[in-house]
Amino acid sequence: MNREHSKRYNPEDMQTKIEGKNCIVTGANSGIGYATAEGLASRGANVYMVCRSKERGEAARSKIQSITGNENVYLEVCDLSSVNEIKSFTSRFTSKDVPINVLVNNAGLLEHNRITTSAGTRHELNFAVNVLGTYTMTELMLPLLEKAAPDSRVITVSSGGMYTTPLTEDLQFSRGNFDGVEQYARNKRIQIALTEKWAETYKDKGIGFYSMHPGWAETPGVANSLPGFSKSLSGKLRTSEQGADTVIWLALMRKEKLLSGAFYFDRVEAPKHLKFAATGGSHAAAMDSIINNLRSLSSLSSFNETQQ
Repeated sequence: MNREHSKRYNPEDMQTKIEGKNCIVTGANSGIGYATAEGLASRGANVYMVCRSKERGEAARSKIQSITGNENVYLEVCDLSSVNEIKSFTSRFTSKDVPINVLVNNAGLLEHNRITTSAGTRHELNFAVNVLGTYTMTELMLPLLEKAAPDSRVITVSSGGMYTTPLTEDLQFSRGNFDGVEQYARNKRIQIALTEKWAETYKDKGIGFYSMHPGWAETPGVANSLPGFSKSLSGKLRTSEQGADTVIWLALMRKEKLLSGAFYFDRVEAPKHLKFAATGGSHAAAMDSIINNLRSLSSLSSFNETQQ
C-alpha cells in the first residue's frame, strides 16, 4: 500500500455494513478476488463466488464462512474463458431472480504463449477471459443489476499495465509475434474503455461502472505469470488485501461520491493515460467497432435491444 496515499484514507469509509446486499465476485478463490469476497462477506453481504474449480472454490468458500461467520457465501462454478459456460451460469442465476448490488469482474489471466480456448469457437485465451468473459458476464447481468438500481454497480479490476498500450482493434493479437504481457496490457486497456462505454450507454439504468488498478500485489496470479518480477520484488509488493482495498471501497461508497466510467487507484480517481505515452484519444474512436466485435463473438444483442 502506498503509505503516502493511505495517510489520507478515511477509516469510516470501510466501516459500512452491507447486510443483505448481493455481490458477485469472479475469480474469487485466490488473490484479490478472495480478499474481496472475504471483505464483502465480513460486512454482511450475500457473496456469490464465481470460480472455475469446484474444489478450490469450495475450500475458499468454507474458509471465508469460517473467518467471517457469514454463512451466506455461495459457490458458482463457471469457466470465464467460455461464453457458453457464462451464458449457462447467468441463465441459472437469473432464474433465482436475485437483484445484484455489486458485480466485481476480477477474474483475469496472463498467459505468455498463444493458447486458444478448446470449446466451440476458438479464442485467444487471455482475450477470452479478460475481455470477452468480462463483457459477456456484465451484459448478461445487467437486468439483475437494474433490479437493484439505483444502488447497483459494476467494478472491473484492471491493471496499471494498461498504461503502456493504446486501444487496439486487433483483439486476439492476430498481427505480429504474440506477446502475452503486451496482450494482457491491451486487454486491461479495453476493460478501461469498456467501463467508460457502459457508463455512457447505461447512464439511465441507475447502475454505476468503475474500473480500478489494485497496485502490484503478491498474488498467486502474479507469481505464476511473472515469476521473475514477483521474485525480484518479494516483500515489496502489496498483499492481496491491500490490492483489494479499492475494490471494497468502491463497493461500499455512496454512489454520489463516485464517478461512473472513471478509473480508480488507491481510493481516488486516476488518469487513464500517462503523459507522452501516446495512448490518449484511442478510446472513443475504436470502441464502437470493438463493441460490435464483442457482441458478435458472444452472440449477444445489446441490452437496450433485449429490453425493448
